[in-house]
Amino acid sequence: MKTLEDVVYKQVSEPKEDCSGRPVLLSDETMRERYEKVLARMKEEKIDTLVIYADLEHGSNFEYLTGFLPRFEEALLVLHSNGQNYMVMGNENLNKVPFSRVKATPVHAPCFSLPNQPMEGGKSVLDILKEAGISGNARIGIVGWKNFTGSQEDNRHLFDVPSYIVDRIRLLAGESGEVFNAAYIFIGNKGVRCRNNVNELEHYEFGAALASDCMLKAMNRLEVGVSEMELGDTLNAYGQKNSVVTIAASGKRFSKANLYPTENTVKVGDPISLTIGYKGGLSSRTGYAAEQSFQLPVEVRDYVDVVVKPYFCAYAVWLEQIHCGMKGDELYQLIENVLPKAEYHWSLCPGHLTADEEWMSSPVYDGSEEILESGMLFQIDIIPSVNGYGGTSAESTVALADAAFREEIKEKAPLLWKRIEERRNYIESELHIRLHPDVLPMCSTVAYLRPLLLSKNMAMALSPNLHEAKGE
Repeated sequence: MKTLEDVVYKQVSEPKEDCSGRPVLLSDETMRERYEKVLARMKEEKIDTLVIYADLEHGSNFEYLTGFLPRFEEALLVLHSNGQNYMVMGNENLNKVPFSRVKATPVHAPCFSLPNQPMEGGKSVLDILKEAGISGNARIGIVGWKNFTGSQEDNRHLFDVPSYIVDRIRLLAGESGEVFNAAYIFIGNKGVRCRNNVNELEHYEFGAALASDCMLKAMNRLEVGVSEMELGDTLNAYGQKNSVVTIAASGKRFSKANLYPTENTVKVGDPISLTIGYKGGLSSRTGYAAEQSFQLPVEVRDYVDVVVKPYFCAYAVWLEQIHCGMKGDELYQLIENVLPKAEYHWSLCPGHLTADEEWMSSPVYDGSEEILESGMLFQIDIIPSVNGYGGTSAESTVALADAAFREEIKEKAPLLWKRIEERRNYIESELHIRLHPDVLPMCSTVAYLRPLLLSKNMAMALSPNLHEAKGE
């Protein structure tokens, strides 16, 4: 197991930008596979009707089957076990139904439109839902975006869908029917979205690599006097939809509750926070605007030793130990052992699944019996918090792939595989982290961490020849 003595801060060659610049669309075969997986789970769970809700911020389960988000309106995709499908759409998204990747009958719902748009049509919400085939004496699963997993109440009866929809579905179901939260079908344990095929991996790698490239550009642009807005401009690219609010912050954050980059400029000794996320992956970096530790405030000049080295040690352990077939609790305990929560005050899951949204779900938590599977797409998301010090972060994206899946990627996506091999070689030869064979870096900056961001040739690494010295 790694120790703090194994972690060094040294001169490191930076990784190269390697986003392909070519988004990979999901194939018809992939979209059929997705639909069939959902139908199969409906059959397993004896679900007659699945009602999938979407708005712009909470539409990934809807997008998984349709291929698009409803922009600025609400929408429903209603699937029936008999193969009949309906799309309930507002004024400005009704015309998108013919383009949906899953075939469905359109149902116009003016109430899903923007405020004060025409709401005429002569049909109540209840009548609209009836038109979509929702009826009594049926098991009806409602899917928002959140799979509730708390132990305080019955998660099956917690809904993150507007009450005016849920209440009327309950009315239609009547006493003979059953209405429950079915988001687990998509993102829970064994959820259909938790594993990706080769085409999906290519699709998501574009965003993960783009976020990484933009982060590398922003780190290289970071100098004394550059503004947060200039950094933010560097982080955003190609008009792609962000999966999170872009962060480019120097100094004190959230002044007057503001989340967004301002004209504030970088000053020596400022804590720095940078985050950019796209479909398929997020990159974040946190550190200080300094070349050397003596430029930091006196009370945090030991920042690299106190905060960064323990974090990087845990990060390296994560990459070297995670593998297909391990339980989520096993990974959780590994991080707890090397980076004790009581001392470093991380509170979220140390690693989570990502896809169209930044945080989809996580199989990594205390006591988790969930199995980490081939095809999962992970964010390395460990967030230490040490009182009095700025944070540290090198959040990036990796995929898990067993031997069979790796061979399939080599065959079907040789250019992707070439990038993966080059990334693995960089991490192992330059940073001296011996990746588990199941770990596929989805971007070039995995594990690349500059704690003092004005020193651009220095980064964290493990000691050279560490594994040989320990007989590993």
